[in-house]
Amino acid sequence: MTLEETQGQEPVPAGKDWMQGAGKALHELLVSAQRRGCLTAGVYESAKLMNVDPDNVAFCVLAADEEDEGDIALQIHFTLIQAFCCENDIDIVRVSDLPKLAAALGSGEESGEPRDLHCILITVRGWDWEGWSCVSWQGSALGMWSC
Repeated sequence: MTLEETQGQEPVPAGKDWMQGAGKALHELLVSAQRRGCLTAGVYESAKLMNVDPDNVAFCVLAADEEDEGDIALQIHFTLIQAFCCENDIDIVRVSDLPKLAAALGSGEESGEPRDLHCILITVRGWDWEGWSCVSWQGSALGMWSC
């Protein structure tokens, strides 16, 4: 499915309550995936994983703040990751609140350096996906494309 095909799908209501529910669901998914060891964070780490084992990647989160919008290299990486995800039927969510992601997932490094959370992949190894369903989300802080 292409982006043009998803444009014709019925939009989901973007009310404040619905967006909070979607944000909470994403938060729970990321925290649970991290606990299970099914989470890969970082643009380069994610690209390596998708190159080696794309069949086990189920979900991709791309996060950028307003200040990241001017980072041409990051935008090129995002474009390539989105194309790869669409080619391999991996659902993508765009998030615009990196500090909230960092608070949910922690630094993850003993050195205390912040971890690269611009791209996060969730893999299917050790994960029970039954009961999870993905829809097309639209909103200012959260956007999802199903490819």
